[in-house]
Amino acid sequence: MRGRHAGLALLCVLAFAAGAQPVASPATGEWNFRVLLDDAPIGEHRFVLTAAGDERRLSSEAAFAVKLLGVTVYRYRHSAVEHWRGDCLRRLDADTNDGGDRSEVRAGREAEGDGPALVVVTPRGRSALPGCVMSFAYWNPAMRAQQQLLNAQTGKLEPVRIVALDEGRVEVRGRGVAARRWRVSGPEQPIDLWYAVADGEWLGLDAQVRGGKKLSYRLK
Repeated sequence: MRGRHAGLALLCVLAFAAGAQPVASPATGEWNFRVLLDDAPIGEHRFVLTAAGDERRLSSEAAFAVKLLGVTVYRYRHSAVEHWRGDCLRRLDADTNDGGDRSEVRAGREAEGDGPALVVVTPRGRSALPGCVMSFAYWNPAMRAQQQLLNAQTGKLEPVRIVALDEGRVEVRGRGVAARRWRVSGPEQPIDLWYAVADGEWLGLDAQVRGGKKLSYRLK
């Protein structure tokens, strides 16, 4: 499961899909997810989005524990705070413990070369990303128009391809909800995201992780 929960770990234009209407980026919100591995609950991931003027702050807290025969064989913890202006990331502070492997990512806007850039610092070094940078902000429809996204767990800018797929129904809070599926393809296994057809609310995600297992998020 390494590297699949960033900011997820939880993302500068509105996305348009064939036959779909644009959905505005939320100013505030809260998403509390049950996390399942092969349909067995293993933890939670909570996102809280607040706003002050033209800036937004997203906090993310994840905690998973996988057990085998009653013994915990894997733990995952991720904590991140993102500061946004419009749909551009201004600052990021993220800490992750992925099965004992710890990582830190710090990023902030600085003057760099010909103009301001998002400077990302990790234990491996420092990089400067010019222009408007987005993370894997699944809560933000603007993410779906991007071709590169910042991984909050690794600090890497990853190439992605994001496309709208089919519609279906997702079990959320004890009832089936009509949802549209979007697929994020990148360096690792694809992630399928589910959004309510009615209002575009982020409902959950599905991804294949190590060992061929299925990791799922569903709103509580």
